[in-house]
Amino acid sequence: MLCPDTVRHVDIDTRNPGLESSAPLKDTTDPVDRYIARLYRSVLAVPPNRYRAWALTRLAQVIPHDGALWGSGSVETGRFHTVTTVHLPNDFPSQLEATLPINPLFQRIVANLEQPVDMESVLDDEAYHRSELYRQVFKPLCIERILSTGHLDRRSGLYSLVTLYRKDPAARFTALDKERQRRITYHLFNANSHAFFVQQLNSGDRSPVSGAAVVDATGIFHEVQPRLLDLLDKHFPQRAKPQELPFAVPKPDTTTLVGKLAVKCQALGDLSLLHIWEAGPLDRLTSREREIVHAVSQGLSFKQAARKIGVAPSTVANHLYRVYRKLGVASRTELAALVYPAE
Repeated sequence: MLCPDTVRHVDIDTRNPGLESSAPLKDTTDPVDRYIARLYRSVLAVPPNRYRAWALTRLAQVIPHDGALWGSGSVETGRFHTVTTVHLPNDFPSQLEATLPINPLFQRIVANLEQPVDMESVLDDEAYHRSELYRQVFKPLCIERILSTGHLDRRSGLYSLVTLYRKDPAARFTALDKERQRRITYHLFNANSHAFFVQQLNSGDRSPVSGAAVVDATGIFHEVQPRLLDLLDKHFPQRAKPQELPFAVPKPDTTTLVGKLAVKCQALGDLSLLHIWEAGPLDRLTSREREIVHAVSQGLSFKQAARKIGVAPSTVANHLYRVYRKLGVASRTELAALVYPAE
């Protein structure tokens, strides 16, 4: 017997949603291509904290499903540090993690990264219904069909998983469903990371050649840009754990030097957003010294700079004297050339 809220799966209407016409023309565009294009077009329109749920909800137009899960975390532990579910209970991810030792699907996914794995290919229906996993997790939710694809970024160690669920036992995932999920999954992960960084990296004083990452208190990556990994590979070539920083997370709202790298840290809830770049001469100044340097490099007099910053003119003069010695310059002209090299 089917659950009362089982969704009936039908062929997808390939017309553009929301458009009405007295004589509709069939849209022959591949629905997967349309969906992928929409993922990237929407990175500025959808808030980062809602992007995953938004993408999963619209994925149902391409691969019908009754519920979905998108998690990221450690492949070694099988635990998520970030997880989004659609049409599933809030405790569903924790139930999956608790039953990992009796879940044969997870090991099959890890062994076949980038390839969709159907629960039916791991356990036939009879074995699935007899399993403790089914009784504990899936039977209460009437979940009968499961399709998962895992992705591992070997540079960062980040593991991501997208799983779709159906309640109707007759609604098996077809070869077309699997091919569509295979094509889409990479773009889900890539567009989500792009959406996050496009909306978060809006600081006007960061280096144009910086890389960025989101880390937890222990330095484990939750999101990371390739540019940041390039910098770590260059300056910490012997780092043992690719999935985490090779140094302690700096205090929030600070810019510190770690070897030859400058690291700017910004609080992001329980996480930290880091910008990392190769330190230049100005990065070795204190925040007050940089403030004074930028003021006088714009042509302000000591009195004007002091008034702008809110200090005494003598303070500006004393700081500037120390800056000259630190940077090895002897005039405002040389100082301005460091601050505005293109000018």
